[in-house]
Amino acid sequence: MTTALQSFVFAWQFLTAVPLSRHHHEPAANELAGSMAWYPLVGLVLGGLAAGADFLLAAWFSTEVASALVIMLLIGLTRGLHQDGLADTLDGLAGGRTPIDRLAVMRDPRIGAIGATGLFVSLILRYAALVSLPEAMRVSALLCLPAIGRWAMVMGAWNAPYARAEGGLAAPFLLHLSGSHVLGATIFLGGILFWGIGMSGAIAAVALGICVSRALTVFYRRLFGGITGDTLGATNEVIEISFLLAAPLLAGLP
Repeated sequence: MTTALQSFVFAWQFLTAVPLSRHHHEPAANELAGSMAWYPLVGLVLGGLAAGADFLLAAWFSTEVASALVIMLLIGLTRGLHQDGLADTLDGLAGGRTPIDRLAVMRDPRIGAIGATGLFVSLILRYAALVSLPEAMRVSALLCLPAIGRWAMVMGAWNAPYARAEGGLAAPFLLHLSGSHVLGATIFLGGILFWGIGMSGAIAAVALGICVSRALTVFYRRLFGGITGDTLGATNEVIEISFLLAAPLLAGLP
């Protein structure tokens, strides 16, 4: 297996619930970091599956039902990884006064009232934004949506410390994540967005994504002492929903 293909497999198997290969070794920290450059491509594949499902469902169901089923498909394909991160992050923010307290709350497998409410609101916003999209934009928006969310995790993780001193799931990714990995992911995403929403929209979406993802990283560092896998999942959700809400405006830029 070539290095590039291996990196993609690592990224795919970490971000999704669909196994690609049974024959792979346990990745080292530098290989995990390298796989993050492929996150937007994983998102593009997920977006293609979502767009294909939406096309087929449109023959049988209304836009509202098809949109709900597409959202369920994406959650199923990713085993709710990012939704779980959003809920845990919100619970941590609501349940602790110090970074250590907040991190302890985040590790509690039970979901709290704030986490459940935030998750519900995020799903409603995602559904409403998808239903409201102009019909001509649905394919391009669905293709771009998972790609920009996964790229935002790479952007948010760059040059950021891990919050827990004892380490955790996201710690190996941060250890060797370099500017070249981030640049590669950004260039790939820019190409996807250029195809989907045009040059001006792509530039605006990338610029907005950089500002929001980095602002969230500063926020996480202040309140948690760094980032975790959960906070990166929350970043993915914030960026995806923001993109869906702004997509008609971005596509209409001259």
